[in-house]
This record gives sequence, C-alpha cells and structure tokens, in this order.
Amino acid sequence: MGFLNRTITKVFKNPSLGHPNPTKELPKEPIKEKLQDNIQYIKTTLGNSTDLVIREFFIGSKHQIKAAIFYTDGLADSKAIQDFILESLILELPDPSLDTQTANYQLLKDHMLTVGDIKDATEFNSLFTSLLSGDVILLLNGYTKGFTIGMRDWKDRGVTESATETVIRGPKEAFTESLRTNTALIRRKIKDPNLWLETQQIGRVTQTDVALMYINGIVSDEILQEVHSRLDQIDIDGILESGYIEELIEDETYTPFPTIHHTERPDVIAAALMEGKVAILVDGTPIVMTVPTLFVSFMQTAEDYYQRADVSTLVRMLRYFSIFISLLAPSLYVAITTFHQEMLPTTLLISLAAQREGVPLPAFIEALLMELAFEIIREASVRMPQTIAQSVSIVGTLVIGTAAVDAGIVSAAMLIVVAITAISSFVLPSFDLALTIRMLRFPMMFLAASFGLFGIIIGVIAIVLHMCSLRSFGIPYLSPFAPYNLADQKDTFFRMPHWAMFTRPRLINKKNIVREKSTPPEKPGDLTEE
Repeated sequence: MGFLNRTITKVFKNPSLGHPNPTKELPKEPIKEKLQDNIQYIKTTLGNSTDLVIREFFIGSKHQIKAAIFYTDGLADSKAIQDFILESLILELPDPSLDTQTANYQLLKDHMLTVGDIKDATEFNSLFTSLLSGDVILLLNGYTKGFTIGMRDWKDRGVTESATETVIRGPKEAFTESLRTNTALIRRKIKDPNLWLETQQIGRVTQTDVALMYINGIVSDEILQEVHSRLDQIDIDGILESGYIEELIEDETYTPFPTIHHTERPDVIAAALMEGKVAILVDGTPIVMTVPTLFVSFMQTAEDYYQRADVSTLVRMLRYFSIFISLLAPSLYVAITTFHQEMLPTTLLISLAAQREGVPLPAFIEALLMELAFEIIREASVRMPQTIAQSVSIVGTLVIGTAAVDAGIVSAAMLIVVAITAISSFVLPSFDLALTIRMLRFPMMFLAASFGLFGIIIGVIAIVLHMCSLRSFGIPYLSPFAPYNLADQKDTFFRMPHWAMFTRPRLINKKNIVREKSTPPEKPGDLTEE
C-alpha cells in the first residue's frame, strides 16, 4: 500500500508519469532560411497528413523567388487562394531593381498580395496554430519569415432559430459553432466602438479560440481582471465545449446551483454586456457564457423585456411560484399524509385514505418511485431520435401512470402531484436551474419523510443559507435580495417599465450607473374636442 500511495502521489505531482507519451508543446523554433527545410519540417511535424496541401511555385515570370503555400484542405478557401494568391504572385515583379530581402518582402506584402488579413510569421509554433485554423501560410526561399494569410472557409451550421430558448416575440436568431459568426451577431446588436473583443488560445492540444467581449467604460475593472486571471490559469490539453471553461473558472464547484449563466441568444448577451457583464465565447459551440451571474438571471427571459411590464411581471411571478411547486410539492404531500393529517379537510382526508387503502408502500417510497420513473422517461426522451421521442414519452408516461394506479402500487393523488411537479419544472426558463431543482427534490422528500414539515423548513433554510454563501466572481449570488438593494428591486420579482429602469445593477457596475434618462410620456388632452 505504501508503494501504491507513493506512486499515485508522483503521478499527481507529475501528470506526464501517468501516460507513456505525454503531450508537449511545440518549441518556439524560428523559420529556417531554406524553403525545403521548412517544407520537410512541416511535413514531419504533421505526420505527412493527407489533408495538408503544399504548392511550390516561383514568384514572377523571371523566377526571382521560389515560394510555397501551405493550407489545410477543408478549412481554407481554395478558390480564393487561386484567385488572390497564386495569380497575383506568379505575375512578374513590378520593380525588378529591388533585390534586397527587406525590399522584396515588403513589396510582396504591400503590392502583390491582394488580400486583407496578412500577418508576419516568424516561428513555427504560431504558424501551426494558424495553419490548422484555416489560414494560408506563405514561405519564401532565403527568408526567415513568411506570411499568415486569413482565408478561412469551413462549413458551419448557419444561423437558425434557438431550439432551447424559444420566444413568441423577439429575435429568432441563435448562435452557431463558428466563433466569428457569433461575434458578428453581437456586433449587429451593439455598434458601439467601446465593445471590445479579446481572443486567446486555450488547450495545449486543441488550441481552442476563447474570446472575451465587454463594453469598455461600463464593465468593472476588477471583474474584468478576475476573468483574465482565471482564464490565464487554465492548463489543460483540450477545450471541446464551453462547459470545460465553466467548470474551470467558477467560484464554487461543489454546489448544485449554477454560478455562470449561458445562452445561445445574441440579444441576451447584448443585454448582459450593457449591464456591465463579460461574455465568454468558445469556438466550436453555440453556447456563450456571461459573468458574473446572479440567481435572478436564471428567472428572467429575453421576452420579459419585449412584452409590456405588467404582462412580464405576471409571468415572472408565475415562474417563482412554479419553482416552489417543483421543489416542494412531493415533499409537502409526503409530510402531510405521513405526519400532519390534521391539516387536511375531513372530506379530502377521507378521499386520500380511501385511495391509499390498497397501496402497500409508504408515501415516501411511493413518491420516490414515481419521481425516478418520470426522470427515466424524461432522460430517455432526450436521448431518443426526435421523430419518436415525443410520442414514446407521452405514451410511456400515460401507460406507466395508469398501470401503476390500477395495480395499486401508487395512489391517484400521488400521480397528480408528480405530474404537477414535472409540469412546473418546465416553466423555469433556465435548464441548469431546472436540473438543480430536480436534484434538490429528492433530499427534500427524505427530510419530509423523516421530520415532516419541520424537515422541509430545515431544508429550505439550509438551501437559502447555502445560496447566501455563494459568489460569482466576487458578486453575492442572491443580490439584490442579500445584500438587499432597494434600487435594484425594479427588475427582480416584477419588472418596472423601461423608463423606470434607468440604472444598471449597482453591485455589478460601479463606473457607469445611469443607463438612460427617459421619462414617461405626457398624456395629451382630449383630441376629440373641437
């Protein structure tokens, strides 16, 4: 055992010991002067990959300079390479008298390459990142630096309607898996030059582009610095989805509550940016994260701000009521039927007693079985093909529920409680928060079966205390409820009209609080009077 413990300790201190071929970063080796050496080095490093295209040619009709272009088939625009690179460079040099390396290099860059995005390439580390991202690499014989030419043209899904955040009134577009498409969608919403974008690569193997977007002058400097600090500390071999980033930068790992909000709607991100938040975009996923995040953010939708204030307030109140039903309905049923029958009217108590007369299981086991059965059906409907998922889930729920009641395993009242609980969970706009409520429902039922209503009260107090202890990038999770801020209550349980929400959230933003100076319109006189 002692040898095993020492071995495990060594592996954790040096992860490379746990794998015979640990991944190593490419050395920052400079580009060689001879073109053939560079070609051979690129081929060897990429393992002679068949999707690597290398085209050697001479620049100018007099064969002044030998050159080669490199690009990855399927990631670069081959037609644009033919039109704007090869045809331009094979022409004769405009000024043959320029024979120095510096003059020829600058001549190619300023006069012959008819493309917009051109950068200098001096070492292989960044060269391989650009090459495998879809850029075109141009290297010259006798030169120790080349060109990185932006001609990315891979196939993407295109902008479609969001499948998880549907609205009746509002924009229908959603993010895609392309980072540049996502940043363009946000730029369309906010045309302010203070909307800044920063991009960095995270992941030693995947080299995934991760972008930060924020509005300079509105975002808090402390929050922005904290985001930079947490992203810079990430050391991982690959980032395949934004969930990797979320788990590596969140304040508290061991909590069921989500502390980072994510969405696939550009209008939601635009609204968050104007509140002073920071958006984190990851290439390859349509999910964009915003930090810091408050609990009230998960109870709000984009459509709340497109409808009238009174309608949005009513719907928002319904969501808060639904979260209590989804969390506490089975627990209350178990507690009342087990310990507190005196709380029920006599007629209802007799009806419930008659239903449970033939049920052999306690109320807690009855509720547990039905909740587990519904969770299995719900998870199966997600994993099944979409063409049959809806029909199978509906038929499965009806058949299992009816058969369970007819067989005397559960009572009809329990089936009604479980159905109302499930429907109430679908009212929550955030899928992450709905998952949290589904997780907490089971320990709440256990407390109700053990201590009755006193156990439910203890569980609710424990949940609230835990939420009060959470932070999202240093911002209290339950603000503006705790700590209480009267000025920010205008967009919590209810939504005030837009002209009344003239300030940004004060804990998130401290630099540019006032967001508008609008006033309610004055009512005109009776226009029908002559």
